[in-house]
Amino acid sequence: MKELPYQAKAVIGRREMVTLPELGLHLCCKADTGARTSALHAEEIETHEDEHGQLWVSFLTHSGGPTTPEHRLKLHLHDRRRVTSSNGHSEWRYVIRTPMQMGQLNFFVELTLTDRSNMRHPMLLGRRAMRRLLVAPGAAFLHGEP
Repeated sequence: MKELPYQAKAVIGRREMVTLPELGLHLCCKADTGARTSALHAEEIETHEDEHGQLWVSFLTHSGGPTTPEHRLKLHLHDRRRVTSSNGHSEWRYVIRTPMQMGQLNFFVELTLTDRSNMRHPMLLGRRAMRRLLVAPGAAFLHGEP
C-alpha cells in the first residue's frame, strides 16, 4: 500500500456539525468526496456593486431545514465559477470565502451559493475544503454532536 503524500490534520465523518462564525451559522454539512467545490444553501441571491467598485452578494439561508429561521447575509463576492453537478447539469455560481470551524479545526472555505432546499443537508463539503482531511464514510459527527 502506498503512503499518503501528506500528514492528515484529522479524520472526519460523512456528516459533521460546522460553524461559519462570520455568517452566524451552525449547521450540519455532508462530506462529499465526489464534489470538487463546497456549497451552501442560498435563496434570493443578488449581487451589488458599492461606490468603490467592490462586488457584494446578498442571499437568504437557513441553519437547518426550511422551518429554521432565515438569515439575510451580505458578503464580499469572492469569485464566480462554472459548476457541473453529478447529473451533468452545468451552471454559473457565486462563491464566497469564509472561516469555518469543525470541532477544533479552523480553516477558510470557499462556498458556492445554490438552492439546496431539496437536499437533506444545507451545506456540502467538497474535496478542495478537505485537502488535508481523511473521511471515514461509516462514521458521523466525530467533531461534535448535533
